[in-house]
Amino acid sequence: MKIAVINAGSSSLKFKLFDMQTQKVLKSINIEHIGEEGAAFSNHHEALESIDIDFLSLDAIGHRVVHGGEEFRESVLIDERVIKIIDKLSSLAPLHNPANLEGILVAKQKAPSTPQIAAFDTAFHSTMPKVAFMYALDYEMYEKYKIRRYGFHGTSHAFISKEAAKILNRDVSELNLITLHLGNGASACAIKSGKSIDTSMGFTPLEGLVMGSRSGDIDPAIVLYMQRELGLSVDEVDKSLNKESGLLGICGENDVRDILNSKDEKAKLALEMMIRRIQKYVGAYMALLGRVDAIVFSGGIGENSSYVREKVLESQMFSGIKFLVIKTNEELEIANECLRVLEK
Repeated sequence: MKIAVINAGSSSLKFKLFDMQTQKVLKSINIEHIGEEGAAFSNHHEALESIDIDFLSLDAIGHRVVHGGEEFRESVLIDERVIKIIDKLSSLAPLHNPANLEGILVAKQKAPSTPQIAAFDTAFHSTMPKVAFMYALDYEMYEKYKIRRYGFHGTSHAFISKEAAKILNRDVSELNLITLHLGNGASACAIKSGKSIDTSMGFTPLEGLVMGSRSGDIDPAIVLYMQRELGLSVDEVDKSLNKESGLLGICGENDVRDILNSKDEKAKLALEMMIRRIQKYVGAYMALLGRVDAIVFSGGIGENSSYVREKVLESQMFSGIKFLVIKTNEELEIANECLRVLEK
């Protein structure tokens, strides 16, 4: 069985073709800077058209979709109803859901009779209890407008939790884990008996850890101050918090490799802030879980920076706890989700 996975990001497109009998990658394509000035492709339609493959020969096509809201608690077969809901949820993930949807629509044009499956970043976190996903706002904000913590990177957290179970030779349902997806976007997850019970990202991917260009946790009144006192528009505040903050905002760099090699004091400060925030979340999740079988590092930073791992774990509080480094594979997780949906 051949399953293709399409991960259409805001300005990128990742494509992988799997032979599911062997789980080997038959074709892998990564296209970046879509729509940017001077780029090879002005949109995702052009990028997908450039992939030299017979889409009609595929058994299924899986799509990463960032936001599934409360409507989707698991991966689903895509039909017109699902497409409409993904489009409706674009207001909650304006950088990602429209791009995800464009990938779906183009793939359906190229292979209209091929089963297509949506795997949602938010689905893995749908097991969070209400006490974890609610914000302490007027309850109507949740009831009427669905303002709550959703969590993201769920496909990655799901994959690395299963891989950790294999390494520890345990069933994932027996394990309590703290998983850290550390890249330009970063999140932490508390997993109890194989299920997500808390995660650092919230209503949007902005909340939580200090990231490449995202602020992570801040006093929400800062947003009001930026608008009222600095005269910034909603769009300007959004741009500042998502694209001009985090490591980039502190030291002008968002690549941890460059920051580690820098002698600049601001670079040192940015790195320490990032590490400290990770430690705070790990400590909090230890309190929630009670027993922690392993702390798992993944993502570009988590997998490749021994310095960051050592600094995060240097507290005596973490001594005696196993830590694992696992290369995430979101595309393979999505391909396996396709199999599960098709079998169901």
